[in-house]
Amino acid sequence: MDKVPMLAEGYERLTADLKALREERPKIVDAIEEARAHGDLSENAEYHAAKERQGQVEAQIGDLEDKISRAQIIDPKTLSGDKIIFGATVTLLDEDDKPIKYQIVGQTEADAAKGRISYSSPLARALIGKQVEDEIEVTVPSGDKFYLVEKIEFI
Repeated sequence: MDKVPMLAEGYERLTADLKALREERPKIVDAIEEARAHGDLSENAEYHAAKERQGQVEAQIGDLEDKISRAQIIDPKTLSGDKIIFGATVTLLDEDDKPIKYQIVGQTEADAAKGRISYSSPLARALIGKQVEDEIEVTVPSGDKFYLVEKIEFI
């Protein structure tokens, strides 16, 4: 089984989501029992909706339990070096010399609007292993992008 790298913050979010879903289980069971009491199950929309929700919740619980069991929690503050790795915060210069800052994080923590990109994204894959002053070319849906690594931090 492959480890799933993530920051402590992402791990905490996953465990909180798992707890919330586990707390929802009894409510779904109650909804199913209440819908059953209405009679004919073949035409009972409430029953079918509750059963569908139960299936979704159980699938989400299984997925979260799997990710949590394989979690490899990484604290960027304990890392150092001159190469880009998981957890690094990287300042790039785009083609117009405009600085862009990204932190390489786990898939569950990625949020490009907040400058957090998944280690499996095309940009992160191109960045990993690079050093300051290295040039990177990334093919994205909007075309080829070119960046220059300006700074690597572990914060």
